[in-house]
Amino acid sequence: MKGMHHIVIQNKRIRFAFSIKRNITIIRGDSATGKTTLFSMIEEYGNLGKDSGVQIQCDKACVALSGKYWQETLENIHDSIVFVDEDSRFLKTKDFAKRIRNSNNYYVLITRENLPALPYSVEEIYGIHCSGRYMDTRQVYNLFYKIYSETNPGKILVKSLITEDSQAGFTFFSQVSKTRGICCENAGGKSNILGILQKRLLDKQQKETLVIADGAAFGPEMAHISQLLRGNVNIKLYLPESFEWLLLYADILNKPSIRQKLEEAENYIESEKYFSWERYFTDLLMEETEDSPYPYDKSNLKDFYLQDKIVQKVLEAMAPICLAKE
Repeated sequence: MKGMHHIVIQNKRIRFAFSIKRNITIIRGDSATGKTTLFSMIEEYGNLGKDSGVQIQCDKACVALSGKYWQETLENIHDSIVFVDEDSRFLKTKDFAKRIRNSNNYYVLITRENLPALPYSVEEIYGIHCSGRYMDTRQVYNLFYKIYSETNPGKILVKSLITEDSQAGFTFFSQVSKTRGICCENAGGKSNILGILQKRLLDKQQKETLVIADGAAFGPEMAHISQLLRGNVNIKLYLPESFEWLLLYADILNKPSIRQKLEEAENYIESEKYFSWERYFTDLLMEETEDSPYPYDKSNLKDFYLQDKIVQKVLEAMAPICLAKE
């Protein structure tokens, strides 16, 4: 499955309307915010159809997944939008993560917990907002809002840089940092960033630090890190989809046609092939450079990508972030 899909789920009392565009969407919120109601309505419709009093409008089938035999049920669900509630214990298991990989479904996961086994985007974590409650004969109109909508920092004089990975992204930003007198460290994986920041916050001489990570799969880390950063103005996050996305967005290849694939990525990324969008952008960059003198290799970044003109394009694309010399 690919593309954006608009969903309306309603009965005489309540209405949900939202759109999803990735294979994994997270709905988060406290009790009594409508999460369980949403799942129950889909489940009731699946059991009773129109007799449930629920109406579902979508170009894809919407299915509630639960129960002891969820594995067998999931095997028979294809090209659908699958909803899973937090009461389902399997939601947090590695088995569930393994089974939805290479799936042609989209998944809407209703949970207050982080799911570290799944690579979901920081951009696709939502809460449910109620616009008002009326008499039972009136509808309650609900819509989703992004919980983490402001992840990019404003202009900042960076004195310390942390990159998520130790491959191409670190090679690039390490080189940039050397010419600007900035300390650059690789975290060796997104799950290590929280621990590094916790240690740094114990340092009273904490420098202005910028964390650069792949936003396409950083969702599981956001709750803890955003809580840590509240009130810590010296640490900022920059979360592009991935380093490869950033190179493409900076148009370092002088191919304006690529921009549409970035701006409308959901129309090009097939969920069955790409469990996380970051892998798509890596493949796209490799495909666009494979016949050139500078084929992209994530594990061995060529000198072409470290040229001054390329570096300048990337830094301009990162605006309003400023990696300036001290």
